[in-house]
Amino acid sequence: MMNGILLSAESEVDFMIHGIFSYSFFGHQVWITTTHVCLLIVMLVLIGFAIAANRAMKHASEVPGAFQNIVEMVVEKLDGMIQNVMGRNAVKFANYIGTIFIFILISNISGLFGLRPPTADYGVTLPLGLLTFTLIHFNKLKHQKLSGVLKGLCEPWPIWAPINIIGDVAVPISLSLRLFANVLSGTVMMALVYGLLKWFAVIWPAALHVYFDLFSGAIQTYVFCMLTMTYISDAIGDK
Repeated sequence: MMNGILLSAESEVDFMIHGIFSYSFFGHQVWITTTHVCLLIVMLVLIGFAIAANRAMKHASEVPGAFQNIVEMVVEKLDGMIQNVMGRNAVKFANYIGTIFIFILISNISGLFGLRPPTADYGVTLPLGLLTFTLIHFNKLKHQKLSGVLKGLCEPWPIWAPINIIGDVAVPISLSLRLFANVLSGTVMMALVYGLLKWFAVIWPAALHVYFDLFSGAIQTYVFCMLTMTYISDAIGDK
């Protein structure tokens, strides 16, 4: 009896990850899933917003309209956040930090609009972590030179070098897993609520969406970008 109930409940739970169609690529079957579609939708929204913002700022007036106010507020808040953390290096990395901040935020809160958050897929968060990892070590080599990097790996004693190397390699994994796990947990929780409660879950889960999609999504966006800025600033050093 219990097994029947558990199997029935499991069949009703939809985690919103489905294969849409597949194609053959060098003899391998490759699937296009709901993650790809949701990621495409998020990208189209961001591209549309960027084009509209660019046109609005080109035709900016002394008395700004509502959309111009929104664009200026977003840019001002992002610039302030980056400036507070990175100081004089903020200008160099404002575009990168601003881009990943907006992308991750929109991806995280897309669940409010019935989409499956792209960041609930590790195939999305891992490349973000690897991009940051590449940027960190590019700037470390640029500003500290190879001798400075090797010296840092041997601090406080040369015997600590393997541990320091593991710590460096763990950066993209920890960044990507933290974002992925937190967003996925919210997606799973909401899927369980809707799957197990069915039509009872009509109004009150909105509060859960506000927490898992909006609040938690915003927090994880801030954490990812804050750690990215901190790691890059440490890599640059005092120069």
